Amino acid sequence: MDAFYASAEQAAKPSLRGKPVIVGGLGPRGVVATASYEARVFGVHSAMAMAQARRLCPNAAFLIPRFALYRKVSDSVMRLLHTLSPLVEPLSLDEAFVDLEAGGTEATVEAARAVGERLRTDIRAVTGLTGSVGLAGSKMLAKIGSEQAKPDGLVIIEPGTERDLLGPMSVRTLPGVGPATAETLRRAGIHTVAETREAGEAELVRLLGRAHGTSLFLMAEGRDERPVVAERDAKSISAEDTFDVDVTDRTRVQLEIARLADRCVRRLREAGRSGRTVVIKVRRYDFSTLTRSETLRGPTDDPGVVREAAARLIDSVDTTAGVRLLGVGVSGLADYTQEDLFAQAAQAAQAAQAAQAAHEALEDAGHPPGPERPEAVGERAEEASEGAGKPRHWLPGTDVRHTEYGAGWVQGSGVGRVTVRFEEPWSRPGRVGTFAVDDPALEPSEPLPLLRPDAGPGSAPQGEAADPSPDGTTDPAEGMGRDPREAEGPDGSAGAGGGPGQGPGQPVTSRP
Repeated sequence: MDAFYASAEQAAKPSLRGKPVIVGGLGPRGVVATASYEARVFGVHSAMAMAQARRLCPNAAFLIPRFALYRKVSDSVMRLLHTLSPLVEPLSLDEAFVDLEAGGTEATVEAARAVGERLRTDIRAVTGLTGSVGLAGSKMLAKIGSEQAKPDGLVIIEPGTERDLLGPMSVRTLPGVGPATAETLRRAGIHTVAETREAGEAELVRLLGRAHGTSLFLMAEGRDERPVVAERDAKSISAEDTFDVDVTDRTRVQLEIARLADRCVRRLREAGRSGRTVVIKVRRYDFSTLTRSETLRGPTDDPGVVREAAARLIDSVDTTAGVRLLGVGVSGLADYTQEDLFAQAAQAAQAAQAAQAAHEALEDAGHPPGPERPEAVGERAEEASEGAGKPRHWLPGTDVRHTEYGAGWVQGSGVGRVTVRFEEPWSRPGRVGTFAVDDPALEPSEPLPLLRPDAGPGSAPQGEAADPSPDGTTDPAEGMGRDPREAEGPDGSAGAGGGPGQGPGQPVTSRP
């Protein structure tokens, strides 16, 4: 999929179409998950520190991830892929390998091209978004082809052209070549795939070891024998958070470990698994990382057992100098075995109460966690939306509904106010209103589908650009007052994550 998270946000928010959108963690240690193509022009890319992205593209809309929406779109795309072949290997929510031959597609360029073009058309019709397709005789080359096809394209790497295509590319293009391997090769004077091939298998084995060296030589030759694997068996399941400010308070460390243990068990149960070994991960203020583990007598998915084991493990770690990341994981996975349903229900209720108590304790102490990973940001937002009551912090991009103005999304918040743009994926760019954060008429809501529920295939919202009003802003809310101060954050600028055109000193429509 093309700039998946950002494209989904543009499709869901008419006022952001054709404008730079950056999705990721919004805290001081946040990272970019996806940047729209409009933002990439300014040098923004995934895995970049969010602080740097703000410097490069200050007028972008900065939004938290909405994984509930992305998963629904991903499920639709994966269903389309499974109509092509039983062998589909998902790499993430927005990317997968498909073995077309296993699905009966004739092994010719013409047949493959027809399947690829039909797939792109179907993806657009079903999701309203675009995807790019790479077709080749191996996973490595198909991946390279899909990258070359972006955005919204199709590339076929025909048999016999592999070596010429790969030759001038950086050695980092090859699977398994990370920064450490690339540095080892650079010191040996190897920078490109052609130079890797010319070095020979013996030299690569000497530099990297037999398994890695042999594999790398074969890939430099354009040979990748890895099969498409339909099911991948996870070795562990974990949850972790990175904090905006190093945590030194021992009580807070213990509360965070308990909360992460509950999130880990929730994932464990969703996967229908249990595990024998509980692991904690601690990254200190100086970036040194350590892990501690405890193996239980048998597999468990009991949140109380995992919490207690994690608590014992963290007790053995000195955290007084400061902690920037904490994680809890479970390994030694086994198939889930259903036990006493009443006991499980009681345990789940206890876990929910403990998690809520821990969250409230952190909030009351003025220490909301600040996760770095976009996944964690999205999960925490989803957790908040599932709980009772109104959130204390409205995060940019969050779905909301107002009893009078209908569906919308949060542009930003600050100084007791929240700024909302009211629009739907199939509407024109919408009006903006500012409300008190505890306004009883405003509630969190579920994401709307990207296509109008009663729309036919191909009626994608993506093609509609924002329609500015004569004064350069999107449609103002008629009858609403204007006061730029009401939408300002603590630093005098528009609320964090405000969309393009919401800079300091510009008027924002607000509710009296």
